[in-house]
Amino acid sequence: ADSAEISLLNKLIRMSLVESSHDVEILQQDPSSPFFSVKSFEELPLKKELLWGVYMMGFNRPSRIQGTALPIMLAYPPQNLIAQSQSGTGKTAAFVLAMLSRVNPAEKHPQSLCLAPTYELALQIGQVVETLIPFCAGIEVTYAVRGNQVLQGTVLKQQVVIGTPGTMLDWCFKRRVIDLQKINLFVLDEADIMINTQCLSYQSIRIQRALPKSCQMLLFSATFKETVRAFAMQIISNPIVIKLREEELTLSTIRQYYFVCQDREEKYRALCNVYGSITIGQAIIFCQTRRNAEWLSVEMRQEGHQVALLTADLTVAQRANIIQRFREGKEKVLIATNVCARGIDVQQVTIVVNFSLPIDLSSQPDFETYLHRIGRTGRFGKKGIAFSMVERQHIGLVQMIAQHFQTKIEQLDPDDVDELEKTEK
Repeated sequence: ADSAEISLLNKLIRMSLVESSHDVEILQQDPSSPFFSVKSFEELPLKKELLWGVYMMGFNRPSRIQGTALPIMLAYPPQNLIAQSQSGTGKTAAFVLAMLSRVNPAEKHPQSLCLAPTYELALQIGQVVETLIPFCAGIEVTYAVRGNQVLQGTVLKQQVVIGTPGTMLDWCFKRRVIDLQKINLFVLDEADIMINTQCLSYQSIRIQRALPKSCQMLLFSATFKETVRAFAMQIISNPIVIKLREEELTLSTIRQYYFVCQDREEKYRALCNVYGSITIGQAIIFCQTRRNAEWLSVEMRQEGHQVALLTADLTVAQRANIIQRFREGKEKVLIATNVCARGIDVQQVTIVVNFSLPIDLSSQPDFETYLHRIGRTGRFGKKGIAFSMVERQHIGLVQMIAQHFQTKIEQLDPDDVDELEKTEK
């Protein structure tokens, strides 16, 4: 799955915010202007109706990124901001609050613009706007996305416009339905995805360059590699930069074991032993191929297990639905190909099984995929267990993985699983 798909999946399946244990780092250009993190929404200069909207959305207190970013976004005079924060930390709600706060409902023309890299992500942001708009009398939103045609000479009355760079460029320069000189807040979301696509970054820059000097600029990115930093600095003057370090995947809280198996039938028997012996919250089983994943799901369903299957041929919406059902506990086991190995958090996963070890095209261990796969368990400091089913000729790969991560992967006989349960207790 590419980064845009992962970002969309995370937006679709977020029922609650990821509370990162990491501190937020603020890098200020102007040391004389102090900013304080807030602990409650009441401390912010929000209109009463927006405050109501926030509580109706289910936010009781600001997340770390909201508590740090909102005082900067809502400050007067307006401040430019570059913020690095992963999906699911509440950044969309934060910048939507800023957009709605900066709008004058009495003026019927576009005042706040938001750019997202894909059609689906633009609609996701729009859903947050549409949740809050009923609390703001006189404010409307429209979408500059493919399929939403406007004719030249159309007078846009909506104050908030969310869109993708190509269509937004068309609306601004070709159709001339948006007067960029009247825009007072510009949001660029998912900047790291934008700069992966040459034309998106070029289109974003063209729009941004035509904005007035007084326009407030907010830029968000899940990662903050040098390319993203250079892009952000190129288009945003005198920003305050805030960084919420990404959640580190670690193997320190995960006990790792492997079984030596002859073939997939023996792997399946070992898996049934594990499943029958250990108290499982929920488990993810990774297969290297779709064929094996489908075979395994049929076998487990025939044994009466509730199993969900996640493969690359599903649409993003179908994948989100499967993951959501799994998060709600409707299925206890999720069988997946590598499509699910990164970017998806399911906090109640206690066991990850590698039905086959991840290997690259030259039959060497794929260390990064191994880390992302078993990093699904042991998240947020919880303990987890990972089992790998290994053919005899691949035992060397286990040793290479253990050496690479400076970690211990113990061999188990399938009949030793009962003993394991005792040690887990």
